[in-house]
Amino acid sequence: MNSKVSVVPWQDGDSAPDELVAAMRARRPNRELIGIDRVLLKSAPLATGWNELLRRVRAEFALELEYRELIMLRVAVLNGAEFEWGVHYPAYLEAGGTHEKSEAIKVRGVDRTLFSETELVLIKLTDQSTRDVTVDADIIEDLKARLGESKTVEAVATVAAYNMVSRFLVALGI
Repeated sequence: MNSKVSVVPWQDGDSAPDELVAAMRARRPNRELIGIDRVLLKSAPLATGWNELLRRVRAEFALELEYRELIMLRVAVLNGAEFEWGVHYPAYLEAGGTHEKSEAIKVRGVDRTLFSETELVLIKLTDQSTRDVTVDADIIEDLKARLGESKTVEAVATVAAYNMVSRFLVALGI
């Protein structure tokens, strides 16, 4: 992976709407902008929409945060998004995930004994959606039976949103 950002990140003092910068800071620990924020701020419309979408995925979805963070980590692994892993690994642990599980999702065939059946189905969803775009109907049906339709939609949206994030990160070397 590229270790150098391929665009010059936004710097404090550069032009950007104050309310946008404040909203982005509000989502971050210690109100500190991180690398992706500073690159997103190169386009105020992009940064505005991105910040709002990801804020809702992270803070408002009914799907359990541990499941969302598991999905985010798996997407990061599949897409080689090291920065994304670094941001979401501590969040996964804080949400109830374990170091053992996080290490297990780094390999293609995960150790089934470490995960609940629901987690295994979420990993299958993430793998198929990320690698193939299409997802087998039985996976969606299994998730609906376990989580209900609303949380299933949120699980699929989490996979999609974090594929967007990882592809942005990897393409720009963040």
